[in-house]
Amino acid sequence: MYVIAGLGNPRKEYENTRHNIGFAVIDMLAERHGIRLNELKHKGLVGRGMIGGQKVLLVKPLTYMNLSGECIREVLDYYKVDAKENLIVLHDDVSLEPGTIRIRKKGSAGGHNGLKNIILHLGHDTFGRVKIGVGEKPEGYDLADYVLGHFSGQERMLMAETGERVCDAVEAMLRDGPDAAMNRFNGKGKKETDG
Repeated sequence: MYVIAGLGNPRKEYENTRHNIGFAVIDMLAERHGIRLNELKHKGLVGRGMIGGQKVLLVKPLTYMNLSGECIREVLDYYKVDAKENLIVLHDDVSLEPGTIRIRKKGSAGGHNGLKNIILHLGHDTFGRVKIGVGEKPEGYDLADYVLGHFSGQERMLMAETGERVCDAVEAMLRDGPDAAMNRFNGKGKKETDG
């Protein structure tokens, strides 16, 4: 079983913000695969189903971003899932251009407080992740204000397309493994190709 966790903040005011792109993609995966996010447990919203021939748990931690690790640790422990092999975290990344995605099998938090907390709770940084570029903050902006800001109309269209590619990338990670998925999806606007 795989745990696929999208990072974000609960409450309506945070919907469609840069920091909540992980939540948005979990919703897209749920819709695409007919998975109902209807269980409130382990400090999160959870749904079970199948993606790419694998049993999955889709998770939206409801602890707020900076405490995401509390929920994810509980889910992994309860379902006896090995984070090093079967956890995929979807999150925003301000160091990547909007529309860029980057799959990684391990790495530092890179200043992302949600990832910092997950690494703290797991005790290591070896877990799958899909970084979703939301662009650097403009000069003079506070980082927190920027990531909690809403996408413009044009950005929303780009992020909807990017979200679909992230769904494709997650499916490829589950079906073909992370290395194959990295080759196909890392970068801006790369499409999955046959062969």
